[in-house]
Amino acid sequence: MRESTIWSEEFGAEADAPILLIMGSMSQGILWPEEFVDRLVAGGRRVIRYDHRDTGLSDTVDFAAEPYTWHDVKNDVYRVLDAHGLDSAHLVAHSAGGLLAQFIAVEQPQRVRSLTVIGSSPLGGGEGQVIMRALMGQPQPEGSLPEPTPEFVTFYRALVATPPPTDRRARIESMIAEQRVLHGTGLSFDEHAARRLQERIHDRARDLSAVVNHRLAAAACPDFEPVGVLHQVKAPTLVIEGSHEPAKPGHGALIAEQIPGARLMIVAGMGHTLPPEVHEELATAVLTHTAG
Repeated sequence: MRESTIWSEEFGAEADAPILLIMGSMSQGILWPEEFVDRLVAGGRRVIRYDHRDTGLSDTVDFAAEPYTWHDVKNDVYRVLDAHGLDSAHLVAHSAGGLLAQFIAVEQPQRVRSLTVIGSSPLGGGEGQVIMRALMGQPQPEGSLPEPTPEFVTFYRALVATPPPTDRRARIESMIAEQRVLHGTGLSFDEHAARRLQERIHDRARDLSAVVNHRLAAAACPDFEPVGVLHQVKAPTLVIEGSHEPAKPGHGALIAEQIPGARLMIVAGMGHTLPPEVHEELATAVLTHTAG
């Protein structure tokens, strides 16, 4: 299998403590806002963000001809660290990126100085199955993770039942609508800022449709997530969840319960996105957690 070329960029002084930002599946690295990154750099951190394979400026593939699994997406994290000459780093990860970071903290603990997961689910919890059952209207087995909010379920049911838009304007409108749902209901939604972001995401992508390969990669390894291993995490861990999280409500507390010494932080008003109103609070928390 050909090894994908991964786009990345770094900010700050090379001598400063490194933070690797890991975004969620189907998401470009620029979803880590510049304002948030700038606050980390001003706090004395070397910050790296990157586009997952099949997103943004990283390589895209014909999945049928060059299939891969979610293990390959995880291993890209090691490749990014290696490319920047890092034996280890502080991992700050969002959504499904948090699953990758948790896995790495178990698999190669020597590479993880600290772990921060934002809007994520516990490794081995079966998050994908919970969301799929919710979208299909199926009952959840006893002990399953909490379901997404009704607004989330209604939106994504309609999305998967609708043919994908074929022109730039319609695609961007759909992307804004999705961002609105993920934003949640706790803070006002800035549609003008959302449009600027989604236009940038749309226009910098090598192939916007290639993100669906992440779903195929996840389906190719349904047993990707090891179960019952989070107690093995040795890295100091901060778990952050928004009070209005629509996709994974209450999942953060379950992560914190399973990782020894982990601290849970609830950000008032935040949903599943990283709007300007929370940048200072998030950056302060990350800087404190990665100090020393």
